[in-house]
Amino acid sequence: MDEGANEAAAPEVPTATGRVVDRLAEAVEEIAGISDYRNAYKKQFCNLSRRIKLLAPMFEELKESNDPISKPAVGVLEKLNRALDSAKDLLRLGSEGSKIFLVLERDRIMEMFQVVTFQLEQALDKIPFDEIDISDEVKEQVELVHSQFKRAKERIDATDTELHTDLLSIYSMSADAKVDSTILQSLAEKLQLMTISDLKQESIALHEMVVSSGGDPGKIIEKMVMLLKKVKDFVQTQQSEMGTPTNPRVLPSHGTTKTPIIPDDFRCPISLELMGDPVIVSTGQTYERGYIKKWLEAGHNTCPKTQQKLSSTSLTPNYVLRSLIMRWCEENGMEPPKRPAQTGKPPSDCSASEHAKVVDLLHKLSSQNLEDQRSAAGELRLLAKRNADNRVCIAEAGAIPVLVSLLVTHDIRTQEHAVTALLNLSIFEENKGKIIVSGAVPGIVHVLKRGSMEARENAAATLFSLSVVDRNKVIIGESGAIPPLVLLLSEGSQRGKKDAATALFNLCIYQGNKGKAVRAGVIQTLMGLLTDPEASMMDEALAIMAILSSHPEGKAAITAAEALPVLIKVIRSGSPRNKENAAAVLVHLCNGEQQQQHLAELQEQGMMEPLFAMVESGTDRGKRKAAQLLERMNRFLDQQKEAHVQAKAQTRAWIQGLVDESRDTTASASTDT
Repeated sequence: MDEGANEAAAPEVPTATGRVVDRLAEAVEEIAGISDYRNAYKKQFCNLSRRIKLLAPMFEELKESNDPISKPAVGVLEKLNRALDSAKDLLRLGSEGSKIFLVLERDRIMEMFQVVTFQLEQALDKIPFDEIDISDEVKEQVELVHSQFKRAKERIDATDTELHTDLLSIYSMSADAKVDSTILQSLAEKLQLMTISDLKQESIALHEMVVSSGGDPGKIIEKMVMLLKKVKDFVQTQQSEMGTPTNPRVLPSHGTTKTPIIPDDFRCPISLELMGDPVIVSTGQTYERGYIKKWLEAGHNTCPKTQQKLSSTSLTPNYVLRSLIMRWCEENGMEPPKRPAQTGKPPSDCSASEHAKVVDLLHKLSSQNLEDQRSAAGELRLLAKRNADNRVCIAEAGAIPVLVSLLVTHDIRTQEHAVTALLNLSIFEENKGKIIVSGAVPGIVHVLKRGSMEARENAAATLFSLSVVDRNKVIIGESGAIPPLVLLLSEGSQRGKKDAATALFNLCIYQGNKGKAVRAGVIQTLMGLLTDPEASMMDEALAIMAILSSHPEGKAAITAAEALPVLIKVIRSGSPRNKENAAAVLVHLCNGEQQQQHLAELQEQGMMEPLFAMVESGTDRGKRKAAQLLERMNRFLDQQKEAHVQAKAQTRAWIQGLVDESRDTTASASTDT
């Protein structure tokens, strides 16, 4: 039996050995395939790669060997595998990383060299050569590599120190500071950033690097992109003056060959090139379509510029920016950059004439002329109201971020148009996410607090529309929207109250928003609506109270507001739906610290009969709630009867005790006599 167990267990070690040896061989093969190291640390990277490649014969011989390897030896090989993985990451950084990043992070890079060298030296030191099947020649080669790692002390050359100092000085400057052209010339040469192709590659590598950096990505990318722009502008200007334009599409302008400096907003944050097909991602940032598509296809799910996680990978054409770039090119004598033919088509759900109209309206909406803004916002509002195709067309044209920016305008009519246009756009399901990621919620809440009554009511309706998506309930609740919604529920017009009520109901489906609504005083407002003689908001008020009664704060506030008589009245004479909600509130009230008090009051008010009637003819939910209440009332009555019986028994026992005590006293007195 023991022999059988040993026989069954034996394959585990060779299997584990085979896996680790295969991984070691693959790691060395991958490292051998990494090349073209950045010049700042070329010597260090090449030395590290060369030494590791010398280990390949050991792994090849181990793969061919049939001799088993002990578990301790497998553990050492696992340690060596982890060290090679660290080395592979460092070498990839040296090959694919940003040149600027590598120089500026000099101390960090050198520390990584030291750590990797130490890991490899330690792992090689522990290899039990007596327990593994390799030739003497290979053993000598591995021992040589081990001694090289042991002696390795990486240093930064004087030229690297000078390069680091020059880069750091520019990195520390403000964005508008002027840099000595001789320093820029030196940096461009040392970093080998002398062509537009080199600069593009560096820009893409910089964004890749920032994603995995341990510092503050936002600040790092802003500074490094600023630095790269300075180098790029210098190189571009120099090549233009030398008669070798970096962009063959540049046309002569007013008799001069100097290329105008491209405005930052017109450059793609990834390539730093003038954008020909600008598109908006879900964070609201704009990129050249080709470069952001490559970024997404590489497996990234973040915005390169802000590092925010993308809620979707959809790309929305930025027609407004595209038009501004074309106008700038005309004014500066440049041929506009071309874009793929298919992206010039209007959206599939939008006719060419509608598309052209929307783009024209967006131009007006983006202008500084107040009348143009107001009229354009009003027309977009009407277009978005008309049909679903228009909602798609307007959103794809990039209108949402522009409308969001107008939510804080001081012009009342423009603000009304903007928030109502967003309301109409939000009807289309896919637009809800675009509105949220554009940062619209704070602006909508601003309108809800300070806008005209019409704007406030439409802001409430917009929040309701957006809150249909569950994750948006959290965002809206945390934005401070609930207190102004409660205020609108109290003082709005009939339509405004209904908009506020539907928004509050939807938001309070999320448990985290219920306490916010109670603390904003919603229960007092609901009581006012429930006791209003016109009863025009009875349905909405009871629905909200029912959903809040499940929250401890809501239950306490409803009790404090003495809502029980009103709820009993609804159970007796309300509509089936209102009876259902009133019963739901009572079920929660009769399941807490004051349940005995509430059940006693229901009993005193003779609620058994109305509840039996609900069980017979109410809504499905109403029947369930009425049955729950009846069950609790019957249990309460049984407890009351049991307590009464126990009290009577205790009283009888007490009286009997007195009688017995009296008899004992009499008997004792008679005996004494």
